[in-house]
Amino acid sequence: MPPSIVWFRRDLRLRDHPALLAAADRGHDALALFVVDPALTAPAGAARLAFLHGCLRALDEQLGGRLMVADGDPAVVVPRVARSVGATSVHVSADAGPYGRTRDLAVEHALSDVEFVRTGSPYAVTPGRITKADGTSYRVFTPFSRAWAEHGWRTPAKTSASTLHWIEPVDGGLPDPPACSARLPEPGEHAAMAAWEAFRDERLPDYAARRDRPDLDATSRMSPYLRWGCVHPRTLLADLGRRDTAYRTELAWREFYADFLWHRPETARANVNPRFDALRHDTDPARFTAWRRGETGYPIVDAGMRQLLAEGWMHNRVRMITASFLTKDLHLPWWWGARHFMAHLVDADLASNQHGWQWTAGSGTDAAPFYRVFNPVTQGRKFDPDGAYIRRHIPELRHHDGDVHEPRNAPGYPPPIVDHAEERKVALDRYGEISG
Repeated sequence: MPPSIVWFRRDLRLRDHPALLAAADRGHDALALFVVDPALTAPAGAARLAFLHGCLRALDEQLGGRLMVADGDPAVVVPRVARSVGATSVHVSADAGPYGRTRDLAVEHALSDVEFVRTGSPYAVTPGRITKADGTSYRVFTPFSRAWAEHGWRTPAKTSASTLHWIEPVDGGLPDPPACSARLPEPGEHAAMAAWEAFRDERLPDYAARRDRPDLDATSRMSPYLRWGCVHPRTLLADLGRRDTAYRTELAWREFYADFLWHRPETARANVNPRFDALRHDTDPARFTAWRRGETGYPIVDAGMRQLLAEGWMHNRVRMITASFLTKDLHLPWWWGARHFMAHLVDADLASNQHGWQWTAGSGTDAAPFYRVFNPVTQGRKFDPDGAYIRRHIPELRHHDGDVHEPRNAPGYPPPIVDHAEERKVALDRYGEISG
């Protein structure tokens, strides 16, 4: 019987993988394929590429060295590989993103008489399935989350490496890992499950009370694994059961943003609220550079930006603080910051990143009111009360014996580049110009 191809993308695992079951229905032999797509790798930073490489290496080991990695346009590569092995079907997890949907249509067309089978997705509920009674999409999170929970999700699929017989690759082994100095989490499916079980057993009970504290090891750090599909969210939800936990709410936010982007793909680049198209922005490259490097003179902001460069990750509360500072203290466009995050975050997810930035900027779905301008000093005192997070990521302040949230004359550390109180007024004045 001719083999199938399982084309791995954002599903770099073997457990709870419905596409493997669909491939097994066509026959037992399958080729495991990953395509390095320049359209996706070109804008990615070293940290994301290095973590991806590690996840591919881990998957290859699980497959006994039988993962084929090929470079190029998937619309060319996938049909070529299918012809070379005589495959009659190509199996994928459905991609809900704007580029992924367009790419998959092109691949499906190029495959001609080879069946292209979409099974499941990287989400508990595939984007586009949940709508309001009138058939329109949700724009507000709370009613979406209720409908999402009521809709529910399937139990995890029972799959493993033995679900299929993996044939030898026709060519193309793993490339050399990219150079990367960032401290990254252990990649791959086994590491993902170990991280989840440690969080579930040790930190989940206190998650709601401690999750906003970047100085504590209180979050799950599962976002890189979810982004690359080393674990399916349905697996985590099965462990949580039907409990309405704060962690389940965070998973629902991820699903909400993916669903909204499915309905409104243009919002990956454009304001959800078109009124914000008229908002006046500054375009000062020096201020943007100071923000990127973590040299604004506001310690909680700088700690977050330096953590991003050092780890390819940033605590979620600090993501909001740094985004507010860029858009409302520096008056720079939200998409400048979103692009920087997409380049450096290991967990960079288009839907969550772009709409998270718009939430803070006030232009997005379920947007925070524009006049909610985070005071970076107040936020630092509240969520990093002893300054442990700041000292961890800013060496110049590590031994500062004064107020770490408002350091004065700390050797090597810059003074504030703006006055927050003044810039808050500027931001609100500019918002007044578009709010009528």
